[in-house]
Amino acid sequence: MRLAPYAMRDELTEGRRYPEEPHPYRSEYQRDRDRIVHTKAFRRLENKTQVFDPDYSDHFRNRLTHTIEVSQITRTISEALGLNTDLCEVLALSHDIGHPPFSHEGERVLDRLMRNHGSGFDHNLHSLRIVEDFEERYISFRGLNLTFEVREGIVKHSRDCTEGQEYHVDISEYRLGERPPLEAQVIDLADEIAYNTADLDDGYDSGLLTVEQMVGQMELFHSLYRQVEAKYPEAAEKLRVSETVRRVIDVLVTSLVSQTRRVLETHSIHSVEEVRQFPSRLLGLEDHRASQNRELKDFLHRNLYNHEVLRQSREKAQRLLEGLFRYYLENPQRLPESHSARIDILGPERVVCDYIAGMTDKYAQAKYDLID
Repeated sequence: MRLAPYAMRDELTEGRRYPEEPHPYRSEYQRDRDRIVHTKAFRRLENKTQVFDPDYSDHFRNRLTHTIEVSQITRTISEALGLNTDLCEVLALSHDIGHPPFSHEGERVLDRLMRNHGSGFDHNLHSLRIVEDFEERYISFRGLNLTFEVREGIVKHSRDCTEGQEYHVDISEYRLGERPPLEAQVIDLADEIAYNTADLDDGYDSGLLTVEQMVGQMELFHSLYRQVEAKYPEAAEKLRVSETVRRVIDVLVTSLVSQTRRVLETHSIHSVEEVRQFPSRLLGLEDHRASQNRELKDFLHRNLYNHEVLRQSREKAQRLLEGLFRYYLENPQRLPESHSARIDILGPERVVCDYIAGMTDKYAQAKYDLID
């Protein structure tokens, strides 16, 4: 596929930390993608919660299936905009590998516990440490030796990083104060579209959300559901909801592509460097679609994420993670040797946090049951 002038190209890469010979038939970013897919951290996503605890049902998205959906949406957007799909794909596949168990509650708990010890926890920064240090698969170097653009995208896909701000990981090399390439900017919006629509779908299938709620409180869902209802009057409600969710994805992706093309043309963006130096991010939804998307997010927070059933899961996760954190701080000899050996370098709190963050939900529960 022909790349747009503002797309990232292999020949523009700032390279790998440890030089390697080019592969005869794979691009640099294809190699990075393959390295991510073969990591333990990627495999563990299968048993990490997205929204619904796996004990509730095994029909709902987990962190791995969510990642696959983000990758699919990302590729669609990338191809429509003429971006480097290989770079987009590896960033989509790696964007959540640093997530701890128990969904976003797990991240909130670990961040709070680490802030009590003068630091913090951020899953993007943890992802960087995974690919730079934790994964050991190569004889010649530690970590995965990914290209600069992938490492930068892992850190910056969902936020701009500025010089002078404190981070508990050294990210000074990643062109702070600049925007990341468009391939990284795509990930945040594709992620949002994927989880918003998936959570509508899973929320309805779970019985926690009703059609009446969704039609009555979301303009975009209302208009699309009525279209589906008119076209398929005999269809079962479940299928009408599924068709509507599919159309929501299409509307939001189409809006993102159209708006981004308009912005790039308006500002005459013709190179990666112009993307980097632009004062703000260049990807976004049209104003009315952005408003509808915010309404969708607000709806999910009111009606799903704060539902009593999910609050109970969050409270359980909080007790479990706090218990594990306290136990391993008090009993560092119970840590695996690969972790305890790093206490003198990183400190006990960070080592314990790293160990817990790498756990799946099931493994964390099993470990907690042994100390409870």
